[in-house]
Amino acid sequence: MSSDQASSEKLPVTVLTGYLGAGKTTLLNRILSEPHGKKYAVIVNEFGEIGIDNELVVGADEEVFEMNNGCICCTVRGDLIRIIEGLMRRKGKFDAIIVETTGLADPAPVAQTFFVDENVGRRTKLDAVVTVADAKWLKDRLKDAPEAKNQIAFADVILLNKIDLVTPAELREVEARIRAINPYAKLHKTERSQIALSEILGRNAFDLDRILDIEPEFLNTGDGHDHDHDHDHGHDHHHHDHGGLKHYHDEDMQSVSLNTDKPLSPDKFFPWVQKLVAEDGPAILRCKGILNFKDDPDRFVFQGVHMILDGDHQRPWKDGEKRNSRLVFIGRKLPEEKIRTGFETCVA
Repeated sequence: MSSDQASSEKLPVTVLTGYLGAGKTTLLNRILSEPHGKKYAVIVNEFGEIGIDNELVVGADEEVFEMNNGCICCTVRGDLIRIIEGLMRRKGKFDAIIVETTGLADPAPVAQTFFVDENVGRRTKLDAVVTVADAKWLKDRLKDAPEAKNQIAFADVILLNKIDLVTPAELREVEARIRAINPYAKLHKTERSQIALSEILGRNAFDLDRILDIEPEFLNTGDGHDHDHDHDHGHDHHHHDHGGLKHYHDEDMQSVSLNTDKPLSPDKFFPWVQKLVAEDGPAILRCKGILNFKDDPDRFVFQGVHMILDGDHQRPWKDGEKRNSRLVFIGRKLPEEKIRTGFETCVA
């Protein structure tokens, strides 16, 4: 079986994170009650605190509830791995798994579960980390809560929620602060977590085309390029208004992006990246990339959380597709110079 088939049969997992009160519960209740025709398994920390509407619940055994729309909801009281293995044994398999982390949690250990445990890794793949942020309170949280900053840095998709409660100027300000921490996440502005579920589930966020083909133009300050963003329907505002976004640099979070059209040598790249995360793993929250290895007809996609890396051949490069390698690292006080010079030594 080709790795392509294998990975397509893995269940996609969405990790849903966000600060208390940001709107996660509203979003979860929509997933568990809307007639979307999909079966999701939703894993929450505790039913009590999540406020699932009891009328939606059909039958319940000890920790698994079936919802009226066919979704299944269960609590993590013990071990996430045990819960997932239990879910896998249930008949009438689901389309995807959603794991909700508590408001104060760092999403890293949850995301790592899907790389580290072999049984889980064989049957599931991390699809995206989705962070719900409160437009009104996020700025304060970024000052006083390191977890809030981690959740933004970690995200592939960010719901900037409750935008009806702030002025346009406050909204621009909070958006600029998010961008300073994580310029790569897909950002949606929402009220009451109203968003098409297809925008947050099944994102396949590790097909980096989704992220890095929109090399954020506010990183290329003043180069005068006017990029065309027609394919990016998620934003309801035009991209050229980033002139109106102040450009913040977050003191302790940065991202480093690397790009080369020279083929890489796998014999140089893998030892380099493994040594890098061994030495600087605590600083690196997320890394991901699409790599073009010399004499390899397939694109290689890799991603990492702290020191744990995972990668696989994804699909053949298409005819006429630009074969360049693109990587992004997001973290705290990243050793940028070390990363850049090290990456240059990986060219075949």
